[in-house]
Amino acid sequence: MVVTKDTIIGDVLDYDQTTARYFLEIGMHCLGCPASRGETIEQACEVHGVDTEALISKLNEHLSKKA
Repeated sequence: MVVTKDTIIGDVLDYDQTTARYFLEIGMHCLGCPASRGETIEQACEVHGVDTEALISKLNEHLSKKA
């Protein structure tokens, strides 16, 4: 899986639950909420004031180790 700004958070979590820590680090504590699971990476970063590219980089680096 390759994460982009348009990737849905729920899809990332379904693919690898261990990515939850990266969302928790940006203050996204309601990962089980239907609304948050349906957000894109970009939307979540905008809401939480986080650099989208930085989060994408962390997620893709983490997921590349899984492959």
